[in-house]
Amino acid sequence: MVSTRLAHIRFLGSTYLFMFDLNLPHSTRLVQPVKTVHWLPPSVSTTMSGNPAVVMRLVASAYTVAEKAGAIVRRVLHSGELGIVEKTGANDLQTLADRLAQQSICASLSKRFPKITIIGEEELPAEEVTEDLIENGQAEEILQKSCPAEYSGLKEEELVVWVDPLDGTKEYTEGLLDNVTVLIGVAYGGKPIAGIINQPFYNYQLGAGASLGRTIWGMPGLGAFGFQLQEVQGDTRIVTTTRSHSNNVVTDCVAAMEPHEVVKVGGAGNKVIQLVEGRASAYVFASPGCKKWDTCAAEAILHAVGGKLTDMRGNPYRYDANVKHMNSAGVLATLRNHEYYVSRVPQSVLQALKSD
Repeated sequence: MVSTRLAHIRFLGSTYLFMFDLNLPHSTRLVQPVKTVHWLPPSVSTTMSGNPAVVMRLVASAYTVAEKAGAIVRRVLHSGELGIVEKTGANDLQTLADRLAQQSICASLSKRFPKITIIGEEELPAEEVTEDLIENGQAEEILQKSCPAEYSGLKEEELVVWVDPLDGTKEYTEGLLDNVTVLIGVAYGGKPIAGIINQPFYNYQLGAGASLGRTIWGMPGLGAFGFQLQEVQGDTRIVTTTRSHSNNVVTDCVAAMEPHEVVKVGGAGNKVIQLVEGRASAYVFASPGCKKWDTCAAEAILHAVGGKLTDMRGNPYRYDANVKHMNSAGVLATLRNHEYYVSRVPQSVLQALKSD
């Protein structure tokens, strides 16, 4: 009879689950690695409860819905018919992908969770959504995680979902596809408690045949998943900021941070990914152009790994259903050393921005 034992071995920041055959000599007992377990806070179990909490079921659905939206964004691009319209100007565009992705996200989530509040970027006419846009799946790996205790009793009607169906639309129309994301953020009590970011064109630089797209997600108190957390090395200050919505106030604020390097990219979701993957130290945008649907998902993921997102004064934004959508006092996000960047914001910049 074969006698086996499972053991967790931690190596290079990850935990590996191995199976050992106890009937073999010590030197040959390792049978096989069973799986890799992501790092989780010690207070959180990976054991699935009999009935997952509402918020975990919502996040599990939002994960597959974001992947569906990402596939829609790719499909529209490949069709060559983007259906571009200007909303407020040449730098504020909407495409067929924005419209279809938002319809898919909102219809899919509201079908399964009819009592949640969903706030999407695009103002779309009320119309029936075709069945091919509906996503009914849920991510099993999320359902298997235990919900942080503070969120376990939340009800549908207490949750607000902020949706940007295509963050980085201008870059999408210009072929800067690594800037594009789909953002779904979940808020409770005005605070972001879960975020899902899909990158529809992740790996597109690898050319034909590459497997496109990835989805990352996170919850404060649970962890963040789908990427390798990294930080900018040493004392190097790399600031990421807008590439298409700049002005004198924005550039003055960036300069005041005394950066060693400035990275200009599109999309709020993309900029926060720069932070958590070690390509930037701070996201600095001293302008009222950003909205709550741009920052809710990204802020939740940032919080899950110990980061912070505030206005330029260091004050947090709220994500209640009745708040104004504009982040009027700009956006400042960091993985570490947030206070330093807040302290560097010039008084002239603060005077130019309204309080939220």
